[in-house]
Amino acid sequence: MIDESLSNQIQLLKSVFKGREDVFAVRWEKGSKSGYMPAYFYDPYMYRAHKMKGGTFQNYTDKIHLKLTDEEIAKHLNGEQLIGVYPLLHDNTSDFIEDIVLKGMYLKKGMPNFSDRLDQKDVNDIKNYILHSANELRSKKN
Repeated sequence: MIDESLSNQIQLLKSVFKGREDVFAVRWEKGSKSGYMPAYFYDPYMYRAHKMKGGTFQNYTDKIHLKLTDEEIAKHLNGEQLIGVYPLLHDNTSDFIEDIVLKGMYLKKGMPNFSDRLDQKDVNDIKNYILHSANELRSKKN
């Protein structure tokens, strides 16, 4: 169950990182390699049987994308998993604020853990900064 404080953090995070809700990515590490891949639900027993026949996860068809739910975001905030958002929406638009901008602003403010300190004023400041920067870039192009 998600308490009210965590629910508020989740809603705030969703308002900053607006992406697709029908799929999300999870971070993986294997040896010296790492990256992100879509999060799936699958039967591990059936996958093992597929793998024993020479199959790979890539060509395993009995899997479905997990949806980005509040519970999955809560796991991320609690440190149980590291997730990524797919910023490109189905209509080829994006409302995404780049993570690097957030990190830069919070490190500048001395606030390395935004999930504990991000409030609506910060969200508005970030959105205004990005809109102002985008408008400056557009005006330089013209």
